[in-house]
Amino acid sequence: MAPRDRAATGTGLADGAQALTGQLGKTIQRLRKAYNLSLSDLAEQSGVAKSIISQIERNETNPTLATIWRLSQALDMSVERVLASSDDAPFVEKLSRADTPILLSEDGLVKLSIIGWIKTVEWLQYYDVHAQPGGELDSEGHQRGSVECLTVLSGALEVEVADVTETVKEGETLRYRCDRRHVIRNAGSAPAHALMVCLLKAAVLD
Repeated sequence: MAPRDRAATGTGLADGAQALTGQLGKTIQRLRKAYNLSLSDLAEQSGVAKSIISQIERNETNPTLATIWRLSQALDMSVERVLASSDDAPFVEKLSRADTPILLSEDGLVKLSIIGWIKTVEWLQYYDVHAQPGGELDSEGHQRGSVECLTVLSGALEVEVADVTETVKEGETLRYRCDRRHVIRNAGSAPAHALMVCLLKAAVLD
């Protein structure tokens, strides 16, 4: 069942990733030139290979979250701003599966479809999450006070925040502070599907 599902969604995944990478590549190139940086300069500052940066700018590769984070740090921009679209969007917007931007975890086993409005990513992020067995999404902390809400639709996921680890099963929701390193992993033997909402500018929690 799982291999057939992956094959069926392969085209949508590739197209969605390409949609994100096209905008991302333009943004990275624009920021790099604004800082008067060569590809070699940005590669040295970010730790990302020059060839990879070149491929991103030419829309020839789908970068991982870790790569986007390294580039955003080198360009002194938040990941949210780097991913945000600079084009005006209509009031009513419908995205097909192929048009939905896709992010992949470092290991390629966790897929996040950005189903929230791209222009709200600085304070509200909404993702459709599919995690294959053994997949792990390791994230840096967001702004202080940020809260993430994870609702598991099928399967089960583990969430690790600081020294606390919780298992979230089908039908359950876990809310947790994400202003510190947090890890979502599928430690089971079956694929997991979840919805994740991240409130990035929530009030600071006591």
